[in-house]
Amino acid sequence: APALGVRGGAVIVDHRLQPGSDVVAEKAAEQCRELGLDPVEVVAVTVPRDGSGPEAAARTARYAALDEAADRLGATAILLGHTRDDQAEQVLLGLLRGSGARALAGMPPTRGRYVRPFLELPRSVTLEACDAWGVTPWRDPHNDDPNYARVRARRALVVLTEELGADPRVALARSAAQLRADADYLDAEAAAALSRFEVMATAGAVPNTSNRGEVGTVPVGDLAALPTAIRTRVWRSLLLTHGAPAGQLAHTHIAACDRLLTQWTGQGPIHVPGPLQVRRSAGRIEIAALR
Repeated sequence: APALGVRGGAVIVDHRLQPGSDVVAEKAAEQCRELGLDPVEVVAVTVPRDGSGPEAAARTARYAALDEAADRLGATAILLGHTRDDQAEQVLLGLLRGSGARALAGMPPTRGRYVRPFLELPRSVTLEACDAWGVTPWRDPHNDDPNYARVRARRALVVLTEELGADPRVALARSAAQLRADADYLDAEAAAALSRFEVMATAGAVPNTSNRGEVGTVPVGDLAALPTAIRTRVWRSLLLTHGAPAGQLAHTHIAACDRLLTQWTGQGPIHVPGPLQVRRSAGRIEIAALR
């Protein structure tokens, strides 16, 4: 839109997870060009089998491709097409995992240069917009595959709408927005607490936790003194920093680690996805990658 002083392009990510995905990607690119977007690129990625699950691995590869293209093209913003329906599905999955307030806060409207302009719109509006513009959206067969948790959540929301007589997507999205401010505050407090531990590393009390795979230790007393809402977030940050995949790190893992502080009876090490081992020894919590 030159009149607005901005230039819009498109990056179509071909995950190469289905036969003919390159043809689908090129068709999407051609539609973008017909809409006047420039530049338009198709980027093929390799989705790794890293144990994080196909959805998480595809997302990681996709965002890496978007970041690379944005850096190379000098983009100031990356617009994503998530809708209110996607938000509701995200929140419902967070509820099922028992992942806490951050998961229930859903996807933020903005995060850095990522922007979700359609997050308050139902998916039906975006489909109507495609019809109005003569655009035929690609209907991914994976979106109908019940092997994926998100597909099952989507179907469950349809059933809930029929049974309750009201669309739970609206309420779930509204709840996410209300929880986000609380989660942001608690995350900031947890980051401040964690930074104090990392400052102590300069005196040798705690190794630098930015070094993924190394053994990290935290004094039991310092960690136990934190309020529960802050401490569980610190636990999560510590585990993620040492290599735990975010998509596999559940509340049960963090709760088991926390019992090393709150219900210590000499129990053995806790095993966390990564794989990591967390144990208590000589008044310290140790986190180490298993080899």
